[in-house]
Amino acid sequence: MVAGKVDPMPFLNRLQRWADDRPDDTAVVVAGRHLSWAALRDAAAAQAADTGKVTVLAQANSVDFAVSFAAAVSGDRQCAVLDPTWPAQLQAEIAERLHTEPGNPSSAALRDGSPDSVFLIGLTSGTTSVPKAFTRSRRSWQLSFDASIEFFGLTPQDKTLAPGPLAASLNLYALSECLYAGSEFHTLESFDVGDVHAAITHDGITRLVLVPTMLRLLSERGLAGCVDASGITSIICAGSKLDARTLEAARRWAPRATIFEYYGASELSFVSGVALRSGAPLDAGGTGIGKPFPGVEVRIMDDDGAPLPDGTDGNICVRSGMVSNGYLWGDDGQALRCFDGWYTVGDQGYLQDGELHILGRRADMIITAGKNVYPHEVELALASVPGVAAAVASGMQDDVRGQRVVAGVVPSHGGITATQLKAGLDDVLPRDKRPLQYFALTELPVTDRGKVSRQLLLDWIERGDTRVRRLG
Repeated sequence: MVAGKVDPMPFLNRLQRWADDRPDDTAVVVAGRHLSWAALRDAAAAQAADTGKVTVLAQANSVDFAVSFAAAVSGDRQCAVLDPTWPAQLQAEIAERLHTEPGNPSSAALRDGSPDSVFLIGLTSGTTSVPKAFTRSRRSWQLSFDASIEFFGLTPQDKTLAPGPLAASLNLYALSECLYAGSEFHTLESFDVGDVHAAITHDGITRLVLVPTMLRLLSERGLAGCVDASGITSIICAGSKLDARTLEAARRWAPRATIFEYYGASELSFVSGVALRSGAPLDAGGTGIGKPFPGVEVRIMDDDGAPLPDGTDGNICVRSGMVSNGYLWGDDGQALRCFDGWYTVGDQGYLQDGELHILGRRADMIITAGKNVYPHEVELALASVPGVAAAVASGMQDDVRGQRVVAGVVPSHGGITATQLKAGLDDVLPRDKRPLQYFALTELPVTDRGKVSRQLLLDWIERGDTRVRRLG
């Protein structure tokens, strides 16, 4: 690439470059099947000839997914990536809304389209049966790639393993980022702890991209099974803040790794992040999630768009070139708001000495005796208590307080008492934010899409579900 020239994005011009310079080097590995840079380019170019203007891609993890995705974003084409486990009727309704049409052989060249054109249609869960749909420009991802490669230190020598589904934005981005950087990308057909450990051991993986629950499983079972993770130099986690137990296990299992945590949203891209270097002390249990990403400005604003001072809770607002274009459908006017160029998805937080602190969604906030309590704060604190594998907090109706904080915990082994939980929170959580009732859970309350549900916890408690037992 000529010095000072910016590739128009998102990664196809780079893919052509790697295929010319390193045709036989490995580009993508899925469940042991390898695809070289030249093979990936040639297969994608051939498929582009029969790929329409808008593609709905709903495939399980495979090297064919990488080929189809590259073809689907070639030129000025657009691609919507759907979870292949979604019902066929839902997939068909989304395809109908997007007006998919046959391919155009005259535009078969594998190349990046114009920077400001839409290339990706993202689907995010909403309150209706059909997920909200938003769009991203090629330029927004090129800026995201440049920022994340700088922040995470990705090099062409790295071998990245993202063991989750490619239909999830975290893993789709990791694939695309590696194609842009000329770095080898690995994934599996489905997540399996043993298969991930085998890939780390035998494929020379240096970098993991995953969610906290996966990291905890890999670390704890890796330690128990003496799986060598000393070759891992980067662990990148997103989805929720890492708790103390997961951090400690990951540090012991992969002692040379820098552990990256970051906050972002599908509609906003990267917002802030922090790097926990090997050997540095772990600061677990807090709400801080680092400083703004390269190229990102962060402000805390009230509901009228007025800036708030340091330490004051409000809407986390972002200004950067990485923000999405907005919604095709499903926008209720609150999902992505804009205050004179500053965008927010409604997440609440505050800035302190340049660091962003995440409190959670306003809809989840508990108001107890006039105090605002975010369940996220309580859950992070509980997860740092010895003997707690996972925690969920919610607000139960209370005639005196309005709401009272209650918490359910999944013990890590054996049992746990309310006294132990209360003692564990003494130096971690202010007294007026501590739960008034504790419950032992046999499992976390999750929706059919696998998301932890605080309302479901309350439902279980109310109806005396056998998965819940009150702790005295």
